[in-house]
Amino acid sequence: MLKRKLGNTENIVSAVGIGAMSFTNFYGKTDEVASHKILSKALDLDINHIDTSNVYGMGQSEKVIGTFLAKQGKQKQSLFQIATKASISKNIDTGEREFNNSESHLRNELDNSLKRLGLECVDLFYIHRRDNRLEIEEVVEILKKFVNEGKIKHFGFSEIAPSSLERAEKISHVGAVQNEYSLSVRSPELGLLQATKKNNTSLVAFSPLGRGLLTDKPPSITKAQSLEFLKVNPRFQKENLNYNINITNNFRDYASDLNTSAASLAIAWILEQGDNIIAIPGTRSIEHLIEHAQGGSLKLTKQQLIEIENILPVGWCHGDRYSIDQWHGPERFC
Repeated sequence: MLKRKLGNTENIVSAVGIGAMSFTNFYGKTDEVASHKILSKALDLDINHIDTSNVYGMGQSEKVIGTFLAKQGKQKQSLFQIATKASISKNIDTGEREFNNSESHLRNELDNSLKRLGLECVDLFYIHRRDNRLEIEEVVEILKKFVNEGKIKHFGFSEIAPSSLERAEKISHVGAVQNEYSLSVRSPELGLLQATKKNNTSLVAFSPLGRGLLTDKPPSITKAQSLEFLKVNPRFQKENLNYNINITNNFRDYASDLNTSAASLAIAWILEQGDNIIAIPGTRSIEHLIEHAQGGSLKLTKQQLIEIENILPVGWCHGDRYSIDQWHGPERFC
């Protein structure tokens, strides 16, 4: 497994990690036993980076990781480099989603996450969404307190603009910025990829398989309509999904010609876009986890990269990556 530094630190993580939203029912039914099997196999495959959040299953994902770690005894702290997040909450009166970057909220959520994980410290703590009531410089100062208190080793931000990263970096080094990035979502190349490279910040790519479009078995319209997130996502509406599956069939054929899976090829491609990139695909399947790991060991030639770009050029995907409601929170910068 290819290994990479986390930011400008000495922390070394696997270039392919696990997005632990899949330890909830977000993409289909699962349970603790199945998730524990994934974590156990991850150790066998030399995958040591796990990405979770306090809101994934309202703590379910963290609890599952915590119960697995509890079985490992004294070595539990060193088995994985664990990242979690906070700042998304619901308004008590309206029930609507809102974002809170205040110290009291972040501290309380972080403490609860540590309890669920059974840890005294996490390796990486993200601001899941920016709270526009606070300047990012003020939020960085809060995060520095958590580092000094030994609650977190490093901090990062999820889905922020390059300009926000530059502001934060003037206060303290940002270990990682997390954003959707794949052959179907190329927007990070319009500033975020460049800014993270400049600042020695890891770019942690979530949904590197295009939420299933870049796999050997993309979701059908029936499957997409059964999932809360995908059923309202523009790319998975019937007409767009049909277009997108037809276009990516050529990518699946090319992966087959190379004697690899589409998922492995998609992950190998994204890791070639910069040595600061870490991919965190999620899965409920051991078979798929193995494919992900293989992507972390697959070296592509210049000609193969050209062929992939010819098959899936920038802008090929039909439909926006988020619906109007789903766009509430991420910083749009292009």
